[in-house]
Amino acid sequence: MDLILWRHAEAEPGEPDFGRQLTSKGLKQAERMGGWLDHHLPDSARILVSPAERAQQTARALKRKFRTVEDLAPGASVAAVLVAAKWPDSRDPVVVIGHQPTLGAVASFLLSGEEANWAVKKGAAWWLSNRDRSGHAAVGLRVAIGPDFV
Repeated sequence: MDLILWRHAEAEPGEPDFGRQLTSKGLKQAERMGGWLDHHLPDSARILVSPAERAQQTARALKRKFRTVEDLAPGASVAAVLVAAKWPDSRDPVVVIGHQPTLGAVASFLLSGEEANWAVKKGAAWWLSNRDRSGHAAVGLRVAIGPDFV
């Protein structure tokens, strides 16, 4: 299974948190990363998105259908993300568009076996793959890329 963790792009500060909009820089970040992902993702990829407006705006830049998942809201647990993504059993790649520190904790848990405060930059995507290697599951990092590099 492929799991792509995409952090929302740069957003304006303020309250209420759920209503924060992307900045003009954030809109550009989302467009760049959305274009890169669209080029690399198969048509069968499932897109799951936090209900927060900044994540919704980031998702719209991908220009694909997506599903809003309340359990991916800011403060989501690693377990909630993995359940929503159907890790490690989903047949199709899954893109999760969400927030820090959750996405960094998901990446650290899958790659090291422990939750840690790994940084995922605004607008960046981490592409993880789970493959069966001689009867043993192996999780690897295919790419970690920010919007400035696409």
